[in-house]
Amino acid sequence: MGKVTGFLEFQRVKETYEAPLKRLNHWNEFVHTLTTEEARQQGARCMDCGIPFCTSGCPVNNIIPDWNDLVYRQDWHSALDVLHSTNNFPEFTGRVCPAPCEAACTLNINSEAVGIKSIEHAIIDHGWQEGWVLPQPPARKTGKRVAVVGSGPAGLACAQQLARAGHSVTVFEKSNRIGGLLRYGIPDFKLEKSHIDRRLRQMEAEGVEFSPSTYVGAPEHAEEGLNARTPESLQTEFDAVVLTGGAENPRDLPVPGRELRGVHFAMDFLRQQNKACNGDRVSKQITAKDKHVIVIGGGDTGSDCVGTSNRQGAASVTQFELMPKLPETEDKALTWPYWPAKLRSSSSHEEGCQRDWAIGTKSFEGKNGKVEKLVAARVEWFKDKATGQMKMREMEGSQFELPADLVLLAMGFVSPVKNVLDAFGVDLDARGNARANTDDYITNVDKVFAAGDMRRGQSLVVWAIREGRQCARSVDEYLMGASTLPR
Repeated sequence: MGKVTGFLEFQRVKETYEAPLKRLNHWNEFVHTLTTEEARQQGARCMDCGIPFCTSGCPVNNIIPDWNDLVYRQDWHSALDVLHSTNNFPEFTGRVCPAPCEAACTLNINSEAVGIKSIEHAIIDHGWQEGWVLPQPPARKTGKRVAVVGSGPAGLACAQQLARAGHSVTVFEKSNRIGGLLRYGIPDFKLEKSHIDRRLRQMEAEGVEFSPSTYVGAPEHAEEGLNARTPESLQTEFDAVVLTGGAENPRDLPVPGRELRGVHFAMDFLRQQNKACNGDRVSKQITAKDKHVIVIGGGDTGSDCVGTSNRQGAASVTQFELMPKLPETEDKALTWPYWPAKLRSSSSHEEGCQRDWAIGTKSFEGKNGKVEKLVAARVEWFKDKATGQMKMREMEGSQFELPADLVLLAMGFVSPVKNVLDAFGVDLDARGNARANTDDYITNVDKVFAAGDMRRGQSLVVWAIREGRQCARSVDEYLMGASTLPR
């Protein structure tokens, strides 16, 4: 490494945020990228540890020690090349990835990990500023055509790789804009959509065609105003079809009062706000303004609901989690280099939120068809002696009520859209996902592949990029007999 003793000399420096009271007044990103010198010092902290567990901890296997060293040496262009060699969209992961690489960092055993995510963020932003991120059109075309259904991170990564291999790629998206989860699932204050738009311009220059407002599946399931393409037409027109839609079926909460107005799935709420930020006219928008908001679910989607509610001017925001509260610090000797179970607080929580754990929702109550309060109780978890499974029971006398004008269900997703998979005749696994393995990503249907959340279920953006890249190589091998695309 460039600075062998760097991990002894320099402390971890975190990216700074705009003050909460200031950032709540807008929808823009508020994270300040590391300065050149700060990034250099963070790169210097990377140890010559022999086995880079950070690389194996990263789903796309980023070659992290190499670009840490290059940043330390101020060779930013080479650092960008190394970063792009494994990740098509580091500006996305540098902003929204939870950084499992840092959990696996060797320095994390007894100190604070290298700020890998912040260095990645700095490299790609520096690359865009310098004009180094350019289209990479293929030297020759293969004459093969590929349809990619779904324009989230898996679909975009797959499409870009295939286009660079010389195939003619068309990406189909049912929404009016390209981006999938990146566009309509992640709030602008975490990922401004200009980052997506400039990547789309790059991909168009590389030959990728985009077809938004197009539903692929049985025509009777298409929403009004959308173009409809049948699976048969794609299978006839294209040499391969890749299904990369998201896990869009949310987990519901079937308790009394679920039908009341004001109880919504989190993604319906977030999607509308993202559309509004994109300039779309949203009729009857779900809004948290002046309301007592309760978010049920403690993951990233729930956190996004908290940040969005506060920006809309909620009277109060409360977030519940069914599971017990995790410890604030993990037992590193027990968990390293794996992703630890510990309490995590997001920037949205810092902006104002009451949080509680081990809470079970019993019912929603209201008047005139509108929710007014939530009835809940505390639960305790125990191990069933007969089965060894963890189970829960309500704690006696723990029932309570809270005012609730808006309830957002953010409890994860159970499966992709079944109508699409059924229309193609794709076999499903036990969880309702497309059945395909990670060796070739091909389904039981000839020349139909599946990757991303549609294949593995709800997951991270970085996992979607990995699957999209690997699937692209499999498609290339299927079409050409061999492939030079990286896996």
